[in-house]
Amino acid sequence: MTDQPLARHAFDEDEIGSSLEFLKRTRSELSTLRKVHVWPDRLAVFDVNGEWFALDGVGYLSEQIVTLLDAVDAVYKRESLHAPIAREYKEFLTGRRYAWGADRVM
Repeated sequence: MTDQPLARHAFDEDEIGSSLEFLKRTRSELSTLRKVHVWPDRLAVFDVNGEWFALDGVGYLSEQIVTLLDAVDAVYKRESLHAPIAREYKEFLTGRRYAWGADRVM
């Protein structure tokens, strides 16, 4: 794992679109995403090689973190996402997929 992120972006509450665009652009520069670390005030996305990028100014206390975690396919529980913890950060794996038959009516 590298000490410094490959890219860094300052989150603006009123411009979530620019943060989503940053995630989309930088995601294509990394290998397969592996995990996400979320602090109360920032987000870091790691690939399988340990390279990573960061979003500053948004964390698990923010309501908008859900949109950002969904953008990187993170696996998390919505009901406990915003709860404070004793550790430094929360860690979530990536790779969530939408089941092909989830919307079928039987």
